[in-house]
Order: sequence, then C-alpha cells, then structure tokens
Amino acid sequence: QVQLVESGGGLVQAGGSLRLSCVASGSDFSINAFDWYRQGPGKLRELVAGISRGGSTTYADSVKGRATISRDNAKNTVFLAMNSLKPEDTAVYYCNARVYLNNGTLYNLWGQGTQVAVSS
Repeated sequence: QVQLVESGGGLVQAGGSLRLSCVASGSDFSINAFDWYRQGPGKLRELVAGISRGGSTTYADSVKGRATISRDNAKNTVFLAMNSLKPEDTAVYYCNARVYLNNGTLYNLWGQGTQVAVSS
C-alpha cells in the first residue's frame, strides 16, 4: 500500500514564502507524475502545479513566476516552493500522485492535505 504525506504548511505573512513537501512511501511502486492542488475556502479544488517523472512542469496562471515544483525520484518526494505569497493563496494544499505498481496497476493517490494560511 502506498501512502502520501504532505508537510510544510502553516501561517505565513503576505509576501513571504514557503516550501511544501510530499513523500510517497510503500513498496514495489514508482510515481509517474506528481501534482499539487489546492482548495481555498468556498472554492473548488484547483491544480496548482504538476511535474512528470522526467521533470516537465506545468503551472496554474495564478502562481506562474511565484511557484517552483520539483521532485526527487530516488526519494519519491515532490516539493512546491512558493514566494510572494498572497492572501488568495490561502488554501488546503493537496499532493496527488499517479502511482505505478510493479504489478502493472496505475492509479491516482491523494494526500491528506496541508493547510496554508497567508495573512495580509
């Protein structure tokens, strides 16, 4: 069984920065792609950034230039660094992984989320 655990959220002042981490643990698996999503108060969950196994990245327009997604394949870990944070970045941030099991099974896995609050 594969699990995702996020960390790095918290309360940050506007203009500040943070770095979220998400670690996948288990056995006999690899991660094809990682994505970070967020869901703000009263909002739908939205894609923030994604990274393929090969390192190709994509970003939501709202975070372009302020966010950097990266990964360590050896450690099955993905990071999301954000700077120039705004109050509208306040949300629960979720890690999503496309898990590939050695038996050929491919599925999406969500983490439990980590809260980010940006004060003005």
